[in-house]
Order: sequence, then C-alpha cells, then structure tokens
Amino acid sequence: MSDTTVFDKAFERLMKNEGGYVNHPKDPGGETMYGVTKRVAVAHGYSGNMRNLSKSFAKMVARKSYWDATCCNDFDPLIAPQLFDAAYNHGPSNAIKFLQRAAGLNGKQIDGIVGSQTIGAVNKLTPNAVVLNFLAARLDFFTRIGTWDAFGKGWSRRIVEQLEAAAVDLQ
Repeated sequence: MSDTTVFDKAFERLMKNEGGYVNHPKDPGGETMYGVTKRVAVAHGYSGNMRNLSKSFAKMVARKSYWDATCCNDFDPLIAPQLFDAAYNHGPSNAIKFLQRAAGLNGKQIDGIVGSQTIGAVNKLTPNAVVLNFLAARLDFFTRIGTWDAFGKGWSRRIVEQLEAAAVDLQ
C-alpha cells in the first residue's frame, strides 16, 4: 500500500472522531472544525470563520502538521495510522513519546523526537506489539488528564475504535 493510500485511509478514520464543528466549553483546544483548532488553522494561514473551514484544508493541515511531523511514512502501515491519530489528538511530541514507550525506550530516550534510535527500537518489535503497547500508553495518558470526567467516555471509545481498526488492518 502506498504512503498516500495509508494516509488517506488514516485521515478518513480520523474524521469519524474529528469531523464537524465543536466548541465545547471544557475543551482547552477551544473552537475546532474537523479537529483543527482555531490556533492551528490561523498558523496555517486560515482567516475565516471556523465553521467554514473545509475538509480539504483540514486534510492539508493533518498531513503537514501531524502525519509528516511524526514521520509516519517511516513506520509500518499498521503503526502509522495509530501514531497519526495520537498526534492529531495529543500533539506530535506526545504521540512520539507514546511510541517511544511502546518500543521499550525509557528515561532520556523518551524525547518526543523521531530519530534513528526511535525507528530502530520500533522496528525491533512486531507491529502488533507496538500498537498494543502504544494504545495502552495513550489510555494511561488519557486517564491522567484533568478533563477525564468530561471527556473520558469519548476518549475510551476512541481507543476502542483504534483497537478495532488495528484488528481490521491485520487481516
């Protein structure tokens, strides 16, 4: 499967969780459309009303600021969509830290930067093991966020959906 195909499939999966306009008072990200916060949209040159942000603009932001920023193309097609979803949800640095933990790195090795050490550690394990460890790290992170009471059920559902997606990808 080509890198573009893996990204396109991952983006469509992402939109099941991020599609549409949201402005929840307890969400520190504030106003979003397709999961793109106003701050991120403005940083990418958008100046319109957030309700009018196009899906194609969101896809461009997703590719540049989350897929490419976490070097998803350097990882197995089973791992890349998981890393991408986490980057979109938690930010690239946190997503990479989850990946580094999932690959068995620790201490100063967990720096939120993809380099040869991270790629090598990930590639030593089976993609299945990485994905399971990665999703465990994400769920653990979610439970420690102060807004767990408001958003925990949805975040848990998101992890379930990622597990289901990984199971489909294994077939």
